[in-house]
Formats: sequence, C-alpha cells, structure tokens
Amino acid sequence: MRRVVVTGAGTINPLGEDVTATSAAMREGRCGIGPLEIRDVDRLSIQIGGQIKGYAESDHFNRQQLALYDRFTQFALLSARQAIVQSGLTFSGELADHSGVVLGTSGGGLTTQDENYRAVYEEGKNRVHPFIVPRLMNNAAASHVSIEWNLRGPTFTVATACASSNHAMGQAFNMVRSGMSKVMITGGSEAMLCFGGIKAWEGLRVMSKDACRPFSATRNGMVQGEGAAVYVFEDYEHAKARGAEILCEVAGFAMSSDASDIVTPSKQGAARAIAGAVRDAKLPFDSVGYINAHGTGTAANDKTECAAVADVFGHHADQLMISSTKSMHGHLIGGTGAVELLACIMALRDGVIAPTIGYQEADPECALDVVPNEARDADVDVVLSNAFAFGGLNAVIALRKFS
Repeated sequence: MRRVVVTGAGTINPLGEDVTATSAAMREGRCGIGPLEIRDVDRLSIQIGGQIKGYAESDHFNRQQLALYDRFTQFALLSARQAIVQSGLTFSGELADHSGVVLGTSGGGLTTQDENYRAVYEEGKNRVHPFIVPRLMNNAAASHVSIEWNLRGPTFTVATACASSNHAMGQAFNMVRSGMSKVMITGGSEAMLCFGGIKAWEGLRVMSKDACRPFSATRNGMVQGEGAAVYVFEDYEHAKARGAEILCEVAGFAMSSDASDIVTPSKQGAARAIAGAVRDAKLPFDSVGYINAHGTGTAANDKTECAAVADVFGHHADQLMISSTKSMHGHLIGGTGAVELLACIMALRDGVIAPTIGYQEADPECALDVVPNEARDADVDVVLSNAFAFGGLNAVIALRKFS
C-alpha cells in the first residue's frame, strides 16, 4: 500500500478566499456568519448564513464560462486552481492518464435550479437556457476541474449529504493508496444559500436564527454556509521524486452506515467510523490529539458525537481537543468536510487548534475539551475529521504530521 500525502490546498469560504486568509480567521476565532444578502430574504424565517460576501463571479470567469458554471462549480474551480498551483503539478502524458477528480456536493447546482424554477413557475417563462442541465448536474464541478487541468483519470462526484466531502476525499485517498491513481484532486463544494435552499431547510426546524453554538448548552440549531475546499492527494514516492512540499499525510479513512433512521444520528454508527479510521491508519488510539468535530450546533448531533468520542477513546477522551469550526463558517453541507480539513492541516503544520466560538455554557452531555472561544497552541501528531450525514452516513479521515 502506498503512502498518500497532501501537496496542495485551496479554498473559498465565508472566512476567506484562500487558505492563508481562512487559517488566519480560524486562529482569530472570527465569525463569517451574518445577515443573508439574497433575493426574497424577507420571506424567510431564517435570515442568517455563512455567505461569501463581496464575491463577483465576473472577476474570475468570462461570460461564456458563466453560461456553464453554477456558483458551486465556480467555488470548486477557484479552489482547485489554488491547490494545483501550490502543488506545482502539470498534467500531461502518463500523469494526466493516472490523475483524476472526486468531489463531494449535496445540492449541486441548486442555485441554477432555484433561478430557473422561479423563471418558469413564478415569471411564467416557457423557455430556459440550453445549458441549464450541464449547470445543475452534481458532477459539473468535477467535470470542469477535469477539463481545465487535463485530468484524464477517474473523475466523479459523491453525494452523501453532509458527509459528501469526507466520502469523496476518502475515495481519493483509497485510489492513490491502492495505486489506481498517482494524483487525485479532491474535496467538496456547495452553494445552497438561495431562497429555495434556505426555505427547504427551514422545514426541518433545525436552524438557528441567531448563531451557531456547537456543544454549548445554549445552542439552538445549525447555520448554513457556502464555499469549497480542494486538495491535491498524491502518491508519496511521486511527490518525493519531484521535490514537492508536503503539507501532511493522509493516514486512514473509514465509513459506516447507521442503518437506523434517516435523520436521527446513531452513537454506534459514528463510533464505528471514528474507530475504523484510527485502525485503518494503524495508529494507537492515544496518538490522536485533536478532532475536528461534525459539531452542527443541534442537540441531537452534538450529544451523539460526544458520546461516540467518549466510547471510542475511553479515558483518553479527556485528553483530546475537539472543536467545531462550523461555529465560524457555518455548515457547508456537502462542502463542509473539505473546508474543515483546513483546520486539521493547520493543527498539524502550525500547532494551532481552531476554536469552537460562541460557546456560552457547559453542557454536561458534551463534557469534552471543546476548545471554547479562543484558539490554542498545541503540538499534535494525529488528527481526525468527522462527518456525519442525514441518512445515517458517516465518514472519518485521519491525518498525521508528515515526517
């Protein structure tokens, strides 16, 4: 089995339009959640979100491109450009044939759907743009990344609700580890902050009207966000041979299904995925120093996740740091695990643990070190990133400091 390393990272999200800005915001505990600036926001009961403010698509893409690119595709392309440029890779010949793309998304081209449903049903138009289907399909982002960078290997999209990014990155990891691919571009993207997207989530009654406060006894729900993060996963020997800078090593991955309820999480299902990732990495459980939690700010998720961590790690759970960066950038649904992986890489490379901001009052059912409100300096060698989705689908990635 081959070792897999990360040689590039890129992002655009509510905290920043690149990795440097995002990391700085996480260190500072800055909140990217605020009033939504979308059409018909006054008709929504939920009027806050982790929105990328000041974004102008015409600054990045021409008119012909925008005819094909939904907002979630734009975010993926911008993130992929950053990651691939940082990696220093050029894809041609055999390398292009053995490099691909696997991205996660849940809503896909939801903004395009929302705009065109409005045009047809509200405005009474009888025709839509001929490229609506290529814009809204969930594989659009992965396909356009493949096209832009001449990636001719395995390319596809994973859609598993809130675990989509982690499932996608896990598949990319396994493909490189097995030798199927030398390089995989992977991560996730989401852009569901439109009227239809928010209105649908309102129906679930799991949304907060004021803030995301994971693990705090005063929490009252999740807050949606938007954005993307993309990485270059590369065969270590290939990266070493070309003298690439290595950000960290992808050490293990596991996934499970609760097989119990479509929306209520299971402690047992989450615990199987957490334990499975550590075992897959062939690491001792007490080597894990930090967990980037799924941490949505809903009572069901937070309590279940804390109970699963306690079950898996036993007494070591008291030594773990566990934080939720959703408190800062919101829940990016299918793109969330990808953005959260940035906090994991920051922990390994910079020794900085991103905080859980908005924390007000301890919850006895979340009695772990949740790194409340302020970032912390800490030397960690192994970190986990948790993702648990509606449908009972769990995916956990283990990273370790490269040496």
